[in-house]
Amino acid sequence: MEISGNTAFYAGLSTIQTGQNRVDQASGQIANITIERSVASQSSEAQVDRLRSVDRSQQSDLASNVIDMAQGKFQVEAGAKVAKASDEMLGTLIDTFA
Repeated sequence: MEISGNTAFYAGLSTIQTGQNRVDQASGQIANITIERSVASQSSEAQVDRLRSVDRSQQSDLASNVIDMAQGKFQVEAGAKVAKASDEMLGTLIDTFA
């Protein structure tokens, strides 16, 4: 029996990496929104009025980024389960045929 490249295991690892990238990207965008808000809090009244409309769009961006972070978390968890199941299956096959 030839065992070459456990594709399920690598698919799990790839899913974990994709989920981590999604979390990293969303958290970076959340950090940028927070920085922009702190700059806006130091602005004059005229600038604050102008930025209020932008603030509403940033709130929806914040919500979508939080959702992206949650999706990334679930993606990492799913990838870990796939990699673990694949590893256990390979171990069982080796034990059976050894």
